[in-house]
Amino acid sequence: MLIKRTRGWEIGENKATPEGIYLKRRELVAAMGLGALALGLPSVAAADTKDPSASLYPAKRNDRYGAPKPIAEERRVTTYNNFYEFGFDKSIWRDAQKLEVRPWTIKVSGMVEKPFEIAIDDLLARVPLEERVYRHRCVETWSMIVPWTGFPMRSLVEICKPTGGAKYVAMKTLSKPSVMHEERDLAYPWPYTEGLAIDEATNELAFIATGLYGKPMPKPNGAPIRLVTPWKYGFKSIKSIVSLEFTDKRPVSFWEALQASEYGFWANVNPQVPHPRWSQATEKPLGSDERIPTQLYNGYGEFVASLYTDRKAEKLYM
Repeated sequence: MLIKRTRGWEIGENKATPEGIYLKRRELVAAMGLGALALGLPSVAAADTKDPSASLYPAKRNDRYGAPKPIAEERRVTTYNNFYEFGFDKSIWRDAQKLEVRPWTIKVSGMVEKPFEIAIDDLLARVPLEERVYRHRCVETWSMIVPWTGFPMRSLVEICKPTGGAKYVAMKTLSKPSVMHEERDLAYPWPYTEGLAIDEATNELAFIATGLYGKPMPKPNGAPIRLVTPWKYGFKSIKSIVSLEFTDKRPVSFWEALQASEYGFWANVNPQVPHPRWSQATEKPLGSDERIPTQLYNGYGEFVASLYTDRKAEKLYM
């Protein structure tokens, strides 16, 4: 059953932050130990300065996957969000401040050598962090360029030690209806579930993000830990992850369970394959009133196209 909610796609005019200004500001924060409040940024960013992992940020930039420009304005990225557990419009950032990100534990189960649980700060102590600037493309046809901080998902898979028979990894978002009030709506298949094939999860482009703009991940953007798969539509990049299950069966994702004909498992960006209700040929960057052409695999084909050579019979672009 398809459940439709009005989505606030349109945004007011505002220019993106020039990369040079962003980098200078980031260096100033690191050198002087200033919080977001001292720089006059929105309270959504200031609230995250209390995160116990704050000293890990900013991290060194890794430009192997490109350095696209312009980087979107931080204020807009942290206040224009899809996080359906808190609401179905783009203005959920205030409600998302109720999310408690400590203590936070990730459960690992399924086809692994030994199931276990790990606290987020223990996980962060085991992996070196880096920053990557990625393009992000929403299935709703808006886009942004943002600097994520985190680590390759391959590193997390190695920590989990899946057995040889594992073909997929299923991930779930926190379920806490007392705070995430939309989870009380039983018309939806909560908790939010997403999945990747193992070769996708271990591809060098797949990224586990724990920070944004040189600081710990803001709550509206999926604190304290989320997935980033920039060659796929944004709904694949699950937020606020609390579990990973390795399995030999393809998981059914949240939107796939609601309407598989519109939101498939693979969800790779392709401008030539329209959504059943709108074109995917162009996109509108946050802060811009102009549309730009969308790229196959969101411009990351050199890193991921080989994953799908033997999967051409699949519905790869839905």
